[in-house]
Amino acid sequence: QVRVIESGGGEVQPGGSLRLSCSATGTLIGAKFMGWYRQAPGKSRELVASITNSDNAHYSDFVKGRFTISRVYLKNTLHLQMNSLKPEDTGTYYCKAQFIVGPKGDYWGQGTQVTVSS
Repeated sequence: QVRVIESGGGEVQPGGSLRLSCSATGTLIGAKFMGWYRQAPGKSRELVASITNSDNAHYSDFVKGRFTISRVYLKNTLHLQMNSLKPEDTGTYYCKAQFIVGPKGDYWGQGTQVTVSS
């Protein structure tokens, strides 16, 4: 019922910027929670930033001040503006949409690759 698709990944040099986008389609219900996670090679998937249906945003310490999360609630779209990228930001970035009503459950996208290197 719910399809989550990410886009916007790419390869940039340290200090560069990328803007990731996510869209959760297939329902008219607004997600309770949407978030960006990343997984670097050899590491576990970790939360990067999240935002609730009331626009309460949370940032992990390692991206705070550099990344900005935003959403369009009624369209279940999500964005992550990433500035001052570092090599350690390299990884696959995943979007998650969580629904409390309607299509209850967590839905994940397939991921988009971000590579930061010289």
